[in-house]
Amino acid sequence: MTVAVMGAGAVGCFFGGMLARAGHDVVLIGRPSHVDAIREHGLRMDTRMFDEQVRLRADTEPAAARGADVVLFCVKSTDTVSAARELEPFLGPDTLLLSMQNGVDNAERLREVLKQPVSAAVVYVATEMAGPGHVKHHGRGELVIEPAPGAERIAQAFAGAGVAVEISDNVRGALWSKLLINCAYNALSALSDQPYGELVKGEGVWTVMDQLLDEGHAVAEADGVRLIGDVREAVRKIAVTMPGQYSSTAQDLRRGKPTEIDHLNGFLVRRGEALGVPVPANRVLHTLVRLAELGNEEAA
Repeated sequence: MTVAVMGAGAVGCFFGGMLARAGHDVVLIGRPSHVDAIREHGLRMDTRMFDEQVRLRADTEPAAARGADVVLFCVKSTDTVSAARELEPFLGPDTLLLSMQNGVDNAERLREVLKQPVSAAVVYVATEMAGPGHVKHHGRGELVIEPAPGAERIAQAFAGAGVAVEISDNVRGALWSKLLINCAYNALSALSDQPYGELVKGEGVWTVMDQLLDEGHAVAEADGVRLIGDVREAVRKIAVTMPGQYSSTAQDLRRGKPTEIDHLNGFLVRRGEALGVPVPANRVLHTLVRLAELGNEEAA
């Protein structure tokens, strides 16, 4: 299978690397510093299972996706529409786009601008880019995929590469469950600059997380969402299974990059307003992260 990874950061490099390691033809489309390192040395996959240099193609241009059977679409939620338009001229009519992004509405936004099949994917993995061409894996690594033309084929490819995959008719519920988990952890990890295991040791943190989850559950219920699993229990387990992981929001703030907070706590704020559900805790965290982003911009 020919696979392109659009927005090859930590998530894209991990899953693209797993497919390349299993023998699939993979091209990573990403930033020049990563592309240069991967072209010279391969992608270093520093995982919980192995530490290897994986050889695969890398490019900075969307044109590298030409001929791909599947695109792992991993750009930031803020860049969804612009990246899709850049990619569109190079897609075949049956190319599957697998949206592996944070947030709950990216697949819908992709369908508004592309004619190709789109499948939303819920990603459960703790990764970070530890340097140019170096992806570090902290834990987990499974996917839940929405049914779509080509979804069975990519699911089989992932399974053959050692990635656990489930195709589910309730990906919306799974996306919302992950959204609530992200809303509990991401902003707090970013504002405190703490990994999950240390974060939850702070006084009052579990109380704040419970309030964030109460608000999230209320918005989901008002929106008719059927959540997957026990979200509150999942939040507690993450501190144990991913103790060294910093949230993607924390990583973005640390690097002076825009965050996806508008698509996490900010999304809950907007849906809460639309549905008449109060979300004061999520509103405060969304505002604080946006202020921290503004401080980064002024410092730059």
